[in-house]
Amino acid sequence: MIKRNSCMRLLFVLLLVLLNGCTNKTIYHTRGHVFGTVVEVSIYGESEARAQQLGAQVLREFDRLHHKFHAWEPSALTALNDSIARGEPYQADAEMVDMLKAATSLAEHSDNLFNPAIGGLIRLWGFQSSDITPHDPSPAEIKRWVDANPRMSDLSYDGNIVSSRNKAVMLDFGGYAKGYALDQAARILRAEHVKAALINVGGNILAVGQPGPHPWRVGIQNPRGEGTVATIDLHDNEAIGTSGDYQRYFMQSGKRRPHIIDPRTGETTDLVASVTIIMSGGDDAGTRSDGNSKPLFVAGPRHWRAMAERLGLKEVMLIDTDKNVEMTPAMRKRVMR
Repeated sequence: MIKRNSCMRLLFVLLLVLLNGCTNKTIYHTRGHVFGTVVEVSIYGESEARAQQLGAQVLREFDRLHHKFHAWEPSALTALNDSIARGEPYQADAEMVDMLKAATSLAEHSDNLFNPAIGGLIRLWGFQSSDITPHDPSPAEIKRWVDANPRMSDLSYDGNIVSSRNKAVMLDFGGYAKGYALDQAARILRAEHVKAALINVGGNILAVGQPGPHPWRVGIQNPRGEGTVATIDLHDNEAIGTSGDYQRYFMQSGKRRPHIIDPRTGETTDLVASVTIIMSGGDDAGTRSDGNSKPLFVAGPRHWRAMAERLGLKEVMLIDTDKNVEMTPAMRKRVMR
């Protein structure tokens, strides 16, 4: 039994209802499908023609990033991975090096629970595919990758030339690129002096400005049913990121196998249904909202609070697979039922 993006259509219907309740003025929506998910740019305070033009510009940027950082179709990222596997240096560019270094910093701060270097394990479980099918890797195969211990800190740099001391490093930015795309979209819209916009990449959302007298209002999806578990007002330069087990997973012998892998064991995680965090400030709120949710998901119901404190995360909601909802005090103040 395979499930992919099963609740995404409902999520966007709910999101539109919430958006249109923000203001009496028109909000124009541009939608597409990139990064293997639905994307949407909602723009307020512009003419329809200009809103559609700006939305198309953002979608072109998403398409560029999709093709540059794709984990299994030919891309700059797969070329880097091929060079690493051969033990050869790779001539990257400044954008890729900046992304790699930022991801390395988060990996090290999270005790490597966030680890984009484990693409080999992700591939082993069958998640480097547009069509997910059940996989059952042997304990020996999993152990081989875990023992190889690929980490972001294995990478080294000489300007924009990237190399790795560990040939087992295989980079996969599936848990990071969507957030980076949010930040790139926000840069485009701010440079065009857009008054207010909401950018949604597969449920990872970033707000620009405010649509009239009230903030943007978005819903947090129920990972085990229809509708939302809560709504939140999202202010300018705030991003909300969710990692869940309900979009990319397969069922095997009654066990849910989601795409998020625990680097310590090489196994899929099965104790958490979703983690949602809010980040704000700087020019990378989207990237941080996407990346920081992953180590909390892997840390699980017993240890997510300690990991949140370690990472300095104040606004967090975790829903476990028994449907228990836990929140930090700061997040509890934000949510509206």
